Amino acid sequence: MEYLRRFNELQLYLEGGDFTDIKVFEGKTDLRSFIAAMLSYYPWWIVLLYRVRSLLVHVLGLVKHEAPDELPDLNSEDVSFTPEETVTFFIVRCAKEDLYWFSETPDDKHLKAYFGVVAEPLDSKTKRFYVIT
Repeated sequence: MEYLRRFNELQLYLEGGDFTDIKVFEGKTDLRSFIAAMLSYYPWWIVLLYRVRSLLVHVLGLVKHEAPDELPDLNSEDVSFTPEETVTFFIVRCAKEDLYWFSETPDDKHLKAYFGVVAEPLDSKTKRFYVIT
């Protein structure tokens, strides 16, 4: 986790939240491809949770976000590193090619969440990916 402290520009996203969770993975891929694969993963139980959420939106008075007609199947070139652009429903906030990518969920009444990935090179082919929410 010491690696994450190297980037002063990321401290806004790493500190001060009510809850922070960091998962660590290693792989032989680049940052864009890793993010594209993560954001394209929709097992049956996630699809089910989205359906349950759509029912609860009205009962709890949550902000209604439009559901996509089809679930995204992203390629690496679909992952923007430009602040204010969107990738699926995430709004890019801070990104640097091959190093990190941080985004934010759309405005909501009950939740403000950041989602980011930081890539740490381990050798010429392998990277350690820190997935942060």
